[in-house]
Amino acid sequence: ESARLEEGRRAAEAQGPSSAAEAPAPREEEPPDDFLCPITTEIMSDPVMAADGHSYERSAIERWLATKSTSPMTGEALEHSILTPNHALRGRIREWQEAHR
Repeated sequence: ESARLEEGRRAAEAQGPSSAAEAPAPREEEPPDDFLCPITTEIMSDPVMAADGHSYERSAIERWLATKSTSPMTGEALEHSILTPNHALRGRIREWQEAHR
C-alpha cells in the first residue's frame, strides 16, 4: 500500500502540481526520537533527566516514581529519584516546534 502511495506521489511530483487542490499535502515531519518521552511516546514539554541518564516528561516520570524505584528504560534500580531539568533538550524541542509549525 505505502509503495503504491509513494509511486503516486513521485508521479505527481514529476508532472508538477496543476492546481493547489491536486497538490499532495505536505507530509508532517516526525520529531526526533529523543524529543519523545519513552513513557508517553509524546513530545516532551518539561523534559527531566533521571538517575539512569534518560530524559522523560516530568509528570510521567513522577507518576512512575510514585510506585516504582526502577528505570522505565532498563528496569534497573535507580540510585536516587532526583529529577534534573534538561534545559538543553527543552530548547532543542522548542526550536524544532517553532520550525515545524
